[in-house]
Amino acid sequence: MEQTYLSDNILEQIKDFGYYNSLNEEQKLLIDKLILNEELKERYKMYDLCKECKQPNTSNDWCQLCNAKHFQQNFKNWTSGNPNVDKLIQKSQIDAKNNNKILEWIEYDRIENIEYITKGGFGTIYKAIWKKGWISRWNYKINQWDRTGNMVVALKSLNNSKDITMEFLNEINSHLKMSNSYRIIRFYGITKDPKTNDFMIIMDYAPGGNLRQKLNRDFNSLDWKDKIFTLREIARGLYDIHKEGLTHQDFHSGNILNLEYFGNSPCITDLGLSKPANENFEKRDKEIYGVLPYVAPEVLRGKKYTQKSDVYSFGIIIYEVFNGLPPYYDMPHDEFLAIKICQGLRPRFNIKVPQLIDDIFKKCVVADILKRPTAEYLYATFDQWWNEIYKQNEEVDEYNKKLPTLVNTELMYTTHPQAIYTSRLLNFNNLLEQKNEKNAVYSESIEPIDFTQLNIINFQGKY
Repeated sequence: MEQTYLSDNILEQIKDFGYYNSLNEEQKLLIDKLILNEELKERYKMYDLCKECKQPNTSNDWCQLCNAKHFQQNFKNWTSGNPNVDKLIQKSQIDAKNNNKILEWIEYDRIENIEYITKGGFGTIYKAIWKKGWISRWNYKINQWDRTGNMVVALKSLNNSKDITMEFLNEINSHLKMSNSYRIIRFYGITKDPKTNDFMIIMDYAPGGNLRQKLNRDFNSLDWKDKIFTLREIARGLYDIHKEGLTHQDFHSGNILNLEYFGNSPCITDLGLSKPANENFEKRDKEIYGVLPYVAPEVLRGKKYTQKSDVYSFGIIIYEVFNGLPPYYDMPHDEFLAIKICQGLRPRFNIKVPQLIDDIFKKCVVADILKRPTAEYLYATFDQWWNEIYKQNEEVDEYNKKLPTLVNTELMYTTHPQAIYTSRLLNFNNLLEQKNEKNAVYSESIEPIDFTQLNIINFQGKY
């Protein structure tokens, strides 16, 4: 019979043991002999025993079985007013194997010092203080949750969400699946604006703003290594998303935020959430939402969004990080631009870039989705570049230093009044079939620069 829990006999024999790493060899051998179930053994070694049920924890100071009971006992004390929202929150709490996996219903009076930040395509973003903060663990001595203390958070108010659909809630649940990834913005819970009755998502606050704002502010002070590091971290987040079988569906520089406590590293947000909260699945499946310059040509033509569509968007982000300027900033984001993208138009670099950067950009934005690389390949490639020192980086930096530069680190450019960088409904009809790479229009001023001592051909990841 398979061992599914530690028996009283086993617990009696190990009751005086401390943490696994503090045990002597004889005690460790006894653990191997007594605990035959590999999952139980690994949990015991990593997380020790629960103080309540004495079974191995599922994470640090976290027992799924016991904490699920504590959450269930409190279900009667709160409601969002929407049974589907309640079910989403309750399920997350019952299933949580660690404290990253839970959502909370957060009463609005626990939010204070609310400040407007910006308005997006389908919601408004605020900065606020969340009183007492998020749950860290169950304190069995005083029989209540320990919390982290007051914390600064971002609130995302969802337009027209008093009639929020199950499809949209499923997208929130998909975002929750990614909570163990440090490259994805964390969701803590849901509250409701008492004035509008719109639901609001409580998430990490990013004082560094989004990637577009960072490039506007700091681009002229970024070197090539900074840019490769940024793209490596973004690719890692996209790889984490794709490993879960998910797609982002609105991947652009405005949805990449900079978190201070991760060294200002970029983190991805709004996974699947850039759409109306009250739209049903049938309608959503027929409509395209996004920021036009980042939307893959096959999606513009009404085909299904895939992970390779995310890769196209990542290619545009490669251009943006190395070039500095927003894609197509000097032209209207209208049906004419959508047609040109389907005909093969791609952004042009206005500076000299290494040939390998140009090559990987072109691979990402090629019209044939089967020729686009995977997120796994992209992460492995940028990770390898980041971890190698090569002469050509210095060569390219020296070349670009000779170009006219500004003392100010900020970029100076004028955006066309009809260039729109917030997510919206893209309703374009009669778009042409996308062209293959032979018809694409790329930069005409890039000189090949071969990186020495840099071998990416031997990388065995999926392409």
